Amino acid sequence: MSDRKRIVVAMSGGVDSSVAAALLVNQGYNVTGMMLRLWNDPAAAGSNRCCSPEAMAMARSVAARLGILFYAVDAQDIFRRKVVQYLIDGYSQGITPNPCLACNRYIRWEFLLDHILTSGIELMATGHYARLRRADNGCIQLLRGSDQSKDQSYVLSMLSQEKLEHTIFPLGDYTKPEVRQLARDFVLPVSERPESQDLCFTGDSDYRDFILGHTTGAVKPGPILNPQGQLIGQHSGLALYTIGQRKGIGIPGPGPLYVLGKDLAQNALIVGNHDGLGKQSMMVSEVNWVAGKTPKLPFRSQVKIRYRSRETWGTVTPQQDTSAQVQFDEPVLAITPGQIAVFYDSDVCLGGGIIQQVYPEPIA
Repeated sequence: MSDRKRIVVAMSGGVDSSVAAALLVNQGYNVTGMMLRLWNDPAAAGSNRCCSPEAMAMARSVAARLGILFYAVDAQDIFRRKVVQYLIDGYSQGITPNPCLACNRYIRWEFLLDHILTSGIELMATGHYARLRRADNGCIQLLRGSDQSKDQSYVLSMLSQEKLEHTIFPLGDYTKPEVRQLARDFVLPVSERPESQDLCFTGDSDYRDFILGHTTGAVKPGPILNPQGQLIGQHSGLALYTIGQRKGIGIPGPGPLYVLGKDLAQNALIVGNHDGLGKQSMMVSEVNWVAGKTPKLPFRSQVKIRYRSRETWGTVTPQQDTSAQVQFDEPVLAITPGQIAVFYDSDVCLGGGIIQQVYPEPIA
């Protein structure tokens, strides 16, 4: 066995994980590529985008080009239970879950990492745009990627110190154009492969069709109410609407209407004008603190409420359980229960949790 440091790269057949593998080979690591076989909706047209036959063939081709071992690991059952069901349950409960975070938590950094560690290999790398830094106190800090437009620390905010000890992000200091150029320099067959932005397991179907096909009896029509509680229409099922949505409400009026909230007890959709989208505070549950310790005092933080949103300043007050209260300096638009709130101190990702409740005013 080679005495070079052994590492597994979680490959997807895309440009990012392929370049991550190439960089590690170039740095002298003994690299093995592993790709997950994930569940795909059998009723949907097309295959899981993260492990389609084309993607699998691309990953094998890259591995052959780099001269590294390559394996496919069956994760269909756990992916169905931990990610797909998480999405279905969330929408059935009237919230908007983030399946990518569940996938990172339960599939990559639990199922796959455990598989890797059991095989005797101590390190896993991925193609995420994020950085790691060891602080003076020994704690591993999770930092934004250098390419702010591609930074993925948001969907990695659930990682613990234990997980980070076994993790490397080779692309953290690169921009996406630089990674594309590296793929060309390494003569990798994926250099021009486009990125996929949609849910991977719904094939070519819209997520609404997927929800309708997997939530028998849970998607029920109901009333549409204005903020004053007056009936102004009928909706097709709460799971089919998201906070901030404007199109598809189907109610004519003098001005545009937006989804402001959902009343689960009444199975009611609350709609109103744009001003009603602004909320001042929220409660966040299941918070993971990357440093492994819950802050004892309230602190100022930049808070990100969805992957593509800008950060907003606020005060975060950790609670005695795993929740946290967030008071924003100014109202924030379209805060969505089920999505992830992530806390930052400049480039350092402090952690994050699931948005549980939203309030129009500061919490007393």
